[in-house]
Amino acid sequence: MSLRFCILGSGSAGNCALLQSDGARVLVDAGFSARRLAALLATVGESLDRIDAIFLTHEHSDHAAAVTGLKKHPHIRIFANAATMRAVQDRLDHRPAWSLFETGARFSFRDLEVRSFAVPHDAQEPVGFTFATGHEGDLLAPRRSVAWLTDLGHAPQHIQEQVRDCDVLAVESNHCPQLLQADTKRPWATKQRIAGRHGHLSNDGARTLLEAVASPRWRHVFLTHLSRDCNSLAAVEAAIAGLRTRLACKFSIVAPGGGTPVIDLA
Repeated sequence: MSLRFCILGSGSAGNCALLQSDGARVLVDAGFSARRLAALLATVGESLDRIDAIFLTHEHSDHAAAVTGLKKHPHIRIFANAATMRAVQDRLDHRPAWSLFETGARFSFRDLEVRSFAVPHDAQEPVGFTFATGHEGDLLAPRRSVAWLTDLGHAPQHIQEQVRDCDVLAVESNHCPQLLQADTKRPWATKQRIAGRHGHLSNDGARTLLEAVASPRWRHVFLTHLSRDCNSLAAVEAAIAGLRTRLACKFSIVAPGGGTPVIDLA
């Protein structure tokens, strides 16, 4: 028993990850057109026909755009809380196979154990997720888990506890505060929203979260959802430089618009 994980795309233009267990293939967010999503899946040898479900963190288009174009794939279940479902459904001309959960709930989908938890962001009822399979202490089917944490202005204690025991953590590192303030494309109000406590996690905020938890369980940390205009790979690298020596895990910084190779958590 194992988990395979990859990020298909990350950034303001769209966010989506593929998670495959022995019994399920699911997407975490789907922030691209259905056509673009199909093309991204093809690069890793998958297709929408083989996807069982999509788990939505919130309704913003860079996380939920694909739902609009999934009429031809009615078998795909869409997991969301009621507030997110209503916000997405209002812009659809069809009704997908919604599967509703309450924020904070733990539930199962096939061989995946799923946990949802509230995150502070300016959406209807945004969440993060952890996905796990296997069992602690089982040599034949060891427990493996992935946490997906994007679009949050800050990381309260309950979020730190949710990501402590995962093997893989995908966490937002959206902007460099200095680059955000120097940006000439965004009005002051937008900058305030991004930098606010219900906006997006900065490089410093991501580092603070990682330092606070510093879990020995982590095997791979992905820094995601980088702003194309208000961040850079160099700025993220500078922010986490000290963590590379402190934490015994691999770090990957996902470029805006980019994805990652598939990793196997056997």
